[in-house]
Amino acid sequence: MSTYVISGAASGIGAATAQRLRTDGHRVIGIDLRGSDVDADLSTPAGRAGAVAAVESLAPDGIEGLVPCAGIAGYTGTDPALLISVNYFGAIDLVTGLRPLLAKAGAASVVLLASNSVVCQPGWTSEGIVEACLAHDEDEARALAAQHEAVMMYPVSKYALATWARREGVKAEWAGSGIRVNSIAPGLISTPMTDELRKDPVFGPFADLYPNALGRPGRPEEVAALLAFLLSPDSSLLIGTMIPVDGGTDALLNVAPPRSDERTTFPS
Repeated sequence: MSTYVISGAASGIGAATAQRLRTDGHRVIGIDLRGSDVDADLSTPAGRAGAVAAVESLAPDGIEGLVPCAGIAGYTGTDPALLISVNYFGAIDLVTGLRPLLAKAGAASVVLLASNSVVCQPGWTSEGIVEACLAHDEDEARALAAQHEAVMMYPVSKYALATWARREGVKAEWAGSGIRVNSIAPGLISTPMTDELRKDPVFGPFADLYPNALGRPGRPEEVAALLAFLLSPDSSLLIGTMIPVDGGTDALLNVAPPRSDERTTFPS
């Protein structure tokens, strides 16, 4: 039996992943605003520190994996600065804060939740926000994000997570210490978040706009199956990668895979 930590464990992908791991015989420590093993507000540094301390008390001997699922969408009226704090810093502060417990396990896995909006949503730009996130300057990232609509900050926050996984995952303190770091990029998944998206007066009509080769949204348990694999030793060769799990949306919109001569560091 392994011990895994899941944030956003009370609903959606987080809840499905917690259920899958428990069904597989593992111990899960859930983190959410309320109704979980650890109740914490991940939008603030104090809340994140409290979550880390609580997990340390519950699993002093170490944890084998961590999936920060907690996040908010870029709905109409959402505070873009809050979105950056929750989606990026709420995840990364958990990952870095719990690194000592991950290292204790000897072999562990971290999976960040990016999004296929990174490669499928048109029109978004980083304008220094990704750089501020990667420099762990939350005040600067929030200030820059506040100048944009939340709908455009959602892919920015997710791109920053995928980039962090790629840059940090190969380093000595992560892969070199036996901790594998990867990310996944879900498309439209049937969760309470997407249900709320459909009610949005501005963006609701676009919820089902992206093409899908299966002709249906994904199910949380389908994403949970991928997460369970990435947490397991069976994915031992995967480090720093971002895996789309979107029913073919990325493949339909971006027919050719990326080439080395077409890659850029940041979108502009």
